[in-house]
Amino acid sequence: MQPTELIYSSHDRCEHIHRDWIVERALASWTNKTLLYLPISSPSRGDQEYSWGTFSWYLDRFRVWGLEPRVFFWDENLTREDVDLFFTWLYHSQVVILGGGRTDTGLARYWELGARWHGEGDKFRRVLRERQERGLLTAGFSAGADQLAQYSCDGLGPCLGQVRNVIVQLHYDHSRAGHLEWLARQKPDCHVFGLPNDSGLAVNQGWTARGNCWQMIRFVVDASWDRAEDQHHIKTRQGLKIVHRYADGREWVYNGGDALLRVIFPDGIHQRAWIGSPHHPSLVDYWTQEPTELHSFDEVLARW
Repeated sequence: MQPTELIYSSHDRCEHIHRDWIVERALASWTNKTLLYLPISSPSRGDQEYSWGTFSWYLDRFRVWGLEPRVFFWDENLTREDVDLFFTWLYHSQVVILGGGRTDTGLARYWELGARWHGEGDKFRRVLRERQERGLLTAGFSAGADQLAQYSCDGLGPCLGQVRNVIVQLHYDHSRAGHLEWLARQKPDCHVFGLPNDSGLAVNQGWTARGNCWQMIRFVVDASWDRAEDQHHIKTRQGLKIVHRYADGREWVYNGGDALLRVIFPDGIHQRAWIGSPHHPSLVDYWTQEPTELHSFDEVLARW
């Protein structure tokens, strides 16, 4: 089961996340090695070009293996032909990355691309859903990660909801623990995660035979960015892991390689969940935090 969403927090182009989880996903295709970068959440055209520059140097390294990086800039003077190309690229690109900037700015522009030119404000979200159904990867970092979640970590405004019932606090460190706790209390039906630089959630979801929604979250922790002047920003190199806060105030810390399987019942509120780790032979019940008799996620999916 390949992830269809990757939401992550990073300071720069850390190798494990960007190569192993993003670039290699595009290169794995024999016929379609396209990667579309969307800096649309950055306010000005200059900001968008700067954002693209922070990625293009890295992506250019992989052209020799056939990678085809693309970028699309927002502009008030876009034509119908421009927007047609945007949605064609969005639909067909093997990997799409939603860049950083401002969450609300990007969401408004994605809506306008569909509404102004195609008469369908929700077209961007619809095409992302179709990408998900076709097994293609949509990634987002910073504002892009916030947008792919259910709600924004800043004010809990509704977002695209590609990653169902999940909220992420980006660039997390211990000073933001209070805000993480507040988010968990406000949205008890959601799983709230603090993502330090550099880390992320690789997610895919589907339906069980009983009609329940399942969601697999793999936890990615990356300590590969070793530039000396950036070490203050790379919290994973200082030992920080991915932090999850329960609505009742409890906490769970996820290491790289851990996984969480959620089964969400049709009412969208009630759910069960199990935690798996390569270091433990059995699954842990998410609610009790105690080991279970289950040893694989396949057992869970067969039962629920």
